[in-house]
Amino acid sequence: MSKPRVWYIQTASHTEKVFDPADYQRMLDAFDVTVNETDKKYTSEDVAAGIAGFDGLVTGWSNAPPVTSEVMENADKLKIIAHSAGSIRHVVSKDVIDNYLIPRDIVLFSANHAIAYNVAESSVGMLLMASHRWAQFAENFRETGTSRTPDIPGNGQFLKGSTVGIISASKVGREVIKLLSVWPLKMVLYDPYVTEEAAEEMGVEKVELNELFQRSDHVTIHAPKLEATDNLIGAEQLKLLRDGATLVNTARGNCLDHEALFAEAAAGRINVVLDVTEPEPLPTDSPFRTLKNVAVTPHVSGAGFYGYHKIGETTVDALEAAFAGKPVAGAVDYSRYEILA
Repeated sequence: MSKPRVWYIQTASHTEKVFDPADYQRMLDAFDVTVNETDKKYTSEDVAAGIAGFDGLVTGWSNAPPVTSEVMENADKLKIIAHSAGSIRHVVSKDVIDNYLIPRDIVLFSANHAIAYNVAESSVGMLLMASHRWAQFAENFRETGTSRTPDIPGNGQFLKGSTVGIISASKVGREVIKLLSVWPLKMVLYDPYVTEEAAEEMGVEKVELNELFQRSDHVTIHAPKLEATDNLIGAEQLKLLRDGATLVNTARGNCLDHEALFAEAAAGRINVVLDVTEPEPLPTDSPFRTLKNVAVTPHVSGAGFYGYHKIGETTVDALEAAFAGKPVAGAVDYSRYEILA
C-alpha cells in the first residue's frame, strides 16, 4: 500500500526551529514526503502548479503562501492542510473554506495550541516579575549600586491571595488558567464567547470587562486581533485598576489604547509589561521608554524549545490522524473562523 504523499514546503530554518529531529524523521518515515530542498519561498502560483497528487500540504512560518481557489482547483487529492505555526487567517480565507474545504471534507490544522504553552509560561512569569518589581530592583542596582530604594516598594499583593483577571479564554488564556489553578488565588474571566457554565468548568468566574478591572489585582490579556478587540481596553477600564495593580499584554497591541495606558502608567499607580505594542516595535522616542514601571519586551513570549517542538510533534500527529480517518486534534473549527486570532 502506497504512503500518503505530503508536500512539505517549509525551509530548513523552520524545520530546525519547530521539529525535534525524531518527529521530523517520524514524518519522513510515515509518508512519501517531498521536501523543499532548495529553501525556496513558494508563491500561491507555485503551489497551484505543483499541488496535484498530494494528500497533504504543510505550511508554516517560513513558507505560507495563501491557499487560493486556483490552488484548490488543482488539489485533486488533498485531505489536510497542516499549518505548522499559529494563525491561519492569512493562509486560508473564509471563501476557500466555504467553497472547497467544507464541501470536500478537507481538514485545516493549526499548531497554535503548541505556541500557547510558551506564551502562557511567559505571561505568568511577567505577572510575577512586574508585581514583585524585580526588573525595577535590578535596574536600580545597575544604575546606582544600591540594593534598595524607597521609590520601589518591596512589599505588595503578589500572585498568592490575589484576584487575577484573564481577558479571553483563548488557547493561551486557558493555559494560563491551568498554570494558575495550583496557586491560592481567584480568577475572573472576561470572554463574551464563553458561557458561565464553561467558565465554571475552567475554575474561573465569568464577569463583564469593567468588573474584571475593578476586582483584579493583576490582569493578563489574551484576546485575538479582531476588529471587535481594537482598543478593547481604554481609559475607562484602566482607571478602575487599583493602586499597585499589574497589567500584562502578550496578545496583540491593538487590544490596548496606548495613549490611555501611558496616562495611567505615568501616574505610577500600576506596573505594566508589554510584549506586544501598537505599532510594533515602538519607535525609539516612545514615551513608554521613560517609565520605570513599564517593561517592554520584543514580542518574545511565544519563544521556547518546548512549545516550538510541540509544533512539529502536533503537526505530524495531525497528518497521521487525518490519513487514518481519525479526529484531528488542532483542526480548525470552521464555524468559529470569524473570531480566530
